[in-house]
Amino acid sequence: MQGQWKRFNALLLRDLLVIALTLSAWHAYLPRAAAGGGFIIALGIGVALLTLLTGYLVHEWGHLLGAWISRSVFELPATVTETFFLFRFDSHRNSRAQFFTMALGGFAASIVMVALLLAVLPRSVLAGQIALALTAAGVLATFIIEVPEFMRVWRGAPIPNGAAFIQSKDQLPRA
Repeated sequence: MQGQWKRFNALLLRDLLVIALTLSAWHAYLPRAAAGGGFIIALGIGVALLTLLTGYLVHEWGHLLGAWISRSVFELPATVTETFFLFRFDSHRNSRAQFFTMALGGFAASIVMVALLLAVLPRSVLAGQIALALTAAGVLATFIIEVPEFMRVWRGAPIPNGAAFIQSKDQLPRA
């Protein structure tokens, strides 16, 4: 985290604003949900998409918390809109144990978020139904994208390189 606190604070503020917007959208939607109509349907879809985004952000913050707890080397993006990922994990300077802690942090955050959504989302309204379906799709995406990678490393493969990982200069494509 050395030298990255300003970027960390910007990302934290961005994501807290997304969460506040999501909660505000639910607050605006719920009293009107029974009325129906095109606007309410559009609002419900928007609320569900914001809920999905919030779940994704919680998952990413779980990964970051895992990386931070294990004292991993990672890089935050220069701007809040630079990348789809919250940070990039240094697969060459971190240990396998640090990789596992980082990965498990995201999984744990997702489990907590899914439990929270199952407990609080209203299933009787469109936004709740869509948000739960999108949450299921997000869990499925995690199983398809992240779990196989985790298992490969668990079985002895090297820590991966790719979009969410810092590549060393000798592994970058040559121009």
